[in-house]
Amino acid sequence: MFKKLIKILMLLLVISFFAIIFRYYFSEKNIAQKKQNRYNLETKVLENISSLPELLNNTNDVIEFNSGFENSNKQNFKRSFWDLFKDQ
Repeated sequence: MFKKLIKILMLLLVISFFAIIFRYYFSEKNIAQKKQNRYNLETKVLENISSLPELLNNTNDVIEFNSGFENSNKQNFKRSFWDLFKDQ
């Protein structure tokens, strides 16, 4: 009898918890507050974007082709991975 009462009480607590959360989340006050926060965030982002300085492009001819890179990759180097396992 006592266990049944505790189970019913726990079920009522869980249901009431979710009902309170659901009622608060979908209330007009909460929805209006979310809209106001989104509007404030949007205005702050637009203000910050408009105050950004415009940078000049100074990247003309900064990349130079290095033809020596192709020659260094064609050399065969001795691999010494298995030498690590040898007794010294």
